[in-house]
Amino acid sequence: MRGKLPVWVNVGLLPLLNLSLAFLVSGLIVVLLGENPLEAVRLLVYGAFGYGEALGYTLYYATNFIFTGLAVAIAFHAGLFNIGGEGQAMLGGLGVGLVGIFLGHWPWPISIPLAILAAMAFGGMWGLIPGWLQAVRGSHTVITTIMLNFVAGALMTYLMVNVLIKPGQASPESVTFAESVWLPQLGPLLGLGRSPFNAATIVALLACVAVWLFVWKTRLGYELRVVGKSEPAAVYGGISPRRQIIIAMTLSGALAGMMALNEILGAQHRLILGFTAGYGFVGIAVALMGRNHPVGIVLAALLFGALYQGGSELAFDMPAINRDMVVVIQGLVILFCGALEHMLRGPLEALFARRTEAVGQAQAQTA
Repeated sequence: MRGKLPVWVNVGLLPLLNLSLAFLVSGLIVVLLGENPLEAVRLLVYGAFGYGEALGYTLYYATNFIFTGLAVAIAFHAGLFNIGGEGQAMLGGLGVGLVGIFLGHWPWPISIPLAILAAMAFGGMWGLIPGWLQAVRGSHTVITTIMLNFVAGALMTYLMVNVLIKPGQASPESVTFAESVWLPQLGPLLGLGRSPFNAATIVALLACVAVWLFVWKTRLGYELRVVGKSEPAAVYGGISPRRQIIIAMTLSGALAGMMALNEILGAQHRLILGFTAGYGFVGIAVALMGRNHPVGIVLAALLFGALYQGGSELAFDMPAINRDMVVVIQGLVILFCGALEHMLRGPLEALFARRTEAVGQAQAQTA
């Protein structure tokens, strides 16, 4: 007989066990490559947290994953699966880039908030499209968001090559923005070297708080979660699933679009092609591993940030472990913490059910 797992097991112990299994299998692969897995772990951890600049890069990568993880999570609470974080981030970058190119010379108290709003508006618009298509036309968001990723990529390529490219330059990138629209660099202030760690991390943490308040402390967030649990129950309670689907996908797109703040305003200071670099897809794993809760998403984002930064150091120090092997490790984490996340749930539920039964019998005998 199985029982319901305690919250601390479901949120803490189960993800930790899945993560341990992923690293165990990764260690076996490292052994097959002829390297010492313990040394590989040491190099990976040192490369991610061992010195100031490494920590700065880890936090920089983690910031991207916080935004995209929140984007996936808020859609998931409405029963939707948003795979369009890449395209929504691209459009968010377009909004940020337009502000940087044409309004970047304005004072920072005006230009930076405008850039944040532009990222949210452009990303939200790109999320609203699949939300409207599912709510009104019945088109599944998995299909439409994937397709819109390619549309966004084609649109950005055309604009960067033919419209927004810096005059007289061959590579598809815009002019460098005025410094008044750059996000402040936090690396030098905190002793994290020349890493691109910047104030977008503060915006990401504020977004976590905003998502938590919205989803769990507002009526609209409650209605969104009801739709995600059961549309018939939502209709019975007077909640419109169509409205909630559109709202959820718009907010999801806005959060994904904000990822561009970290890359465009915080690091590159110009609009370039390919700045999303797959972060939108990694956000899916981050949300699943973080149980779609802002606190869990922050922790999962730190893990993947460490894998990105520490993995590059590991590939440099251990020639047998190249960048592709680091991607394999990331894939194993996604596999065990995502697709196989319930593999250990059954045994744990049975274990706690027996424990609860034994405690009940002991109390009955004592009475």
